[in-house]
Amino acid sequence: MNQLAAITSGMGLPEDYFYNDYVEECFSFSISIRRIRPFIFRCADFERLDCIRQVTILLLEDLSYVSVLFDIAEELFANNKHLAAAILYRGVCEAEKYQHSERLAICQYRLFVIDLGEDIEENVRAATQFETYVNRLDETYQLEALKLLMNVFGTAHKWEKVNTLAVEMQRIATIQYEWCGCSVRPAEVEKGTERPLYYYILYAYLAQSTASEKCGDYKRALELVSLYDGGESWIREKDEQAQHIIRQFSEWAVANRYLYRLMSGEVHIIHEYANYIATRKAEIFTALWHMIQAANLYHFNIDAILERFAEYVPYQSEKAEFGEYKPAIIKERYVQFLGDLAVYRFNESKDIHSATELMLEGLNQSIAMGSSKIMTSCLTMFEKIRDHIELLKK
Repeated sequence: MNQLAAITSGMGLPEDYFYNDYVEECFSFSISIRRIRPFIFRCADFERLDCIRQVTILLLEDLSYVSVLFDIAEELFANNKHLAAAILYRGVCEAEKYQHSERLAICQYRLFVIDLGEDIEENVRAATQFETYVNRLDETYQLEALKLLMNVFGTAHKWEKVNTLAVEMQRIATIQYEWCGCSVRPAEVEKGTERPLYYYILYAYLAQSTASEKCGDYKRALELVSLYDGGESWIREKDEQAQHIIRQFSEWAVANRYLYRLMSGEVHIIHEYANYIATRKAEIFTALWHMIQAANLYHFNIDAILERFAEYVPYQSEKAEFGEYKPAIIKERYVQFLGDLAVYRFNESKDIHSATELMLEGLNQSIAMGSSKIMTSCLTMFEKIRDHIELLKK
């Protein structure tokens, strides 16, 4: 590759000028991975995906190179060369499509991660395709994959699916954590998961609680809160990371207790709830959204609270903080927030102008996201506003 770069430089040509010819050169005599591997990485740098695709097809004529391609794909993925890695992963998947190997499952997992974007329905399709492979993954990947699946299905409001996946996460993480605790050599049996095993146990209970809340079962949601609160009573680890995670889930537990009580009809606690989240900037937007939902449900005024947290209303300010939420989840919640706020403005203060602007912004965002459900909701509300305007004209 250095010689090829020197030649093109001396000729005053782009470095990748001869790459198509070099593909043929790589396979003209004997196949040399020592030559092909750096070529793939240079192609990735120059985004010559066409050359990577040619090399992949030619290499897979001999299935003994499947493991080599997989290893190169993993290195590309680790270096954020996702488009290049995806070509290799798809090649490996095609070569092993009739196998039940863990390698095939990892390829499908990587492709699932790569394919995720801002289009909710496309994300759901990717999640549905990958879901059949998740049980073939080693626990090293499986727990994080389940978490990602829950996020995707949650964004699409498939809460029964979220609950099912959360129960499975709880089961797997609990077995692994207990196994590590019973072993005389826990370091040898503990898997190198992205997060500590106890995190996934807590997260599974949080996800089940959220799914119950979204389905309107606030009693069950409240019961589950205690299961991810107070982790210090059973988590063996006492290091700084463990203490941070325990505090984080405990804070979410306090906030969610306020939320579930509020959504159950205890509207008198809303100011106490607002005081609690006032010092937790990362949670203000989500809490404010839920307060608007409660106000719409039980028909009470929260103008003072909206004014208090005006800088955290996304359409008014870019200062809002969202904690660890993924961009797709943030945007989906933002669109729902706009719709719920439009309903509040329309019902509570009859501010038709503000409601219309909010609804149109939400509609534009939902179209960009590809969320047919939210789009339909926005259109329904927009029709209601338009009908009200027509009545006023009469």
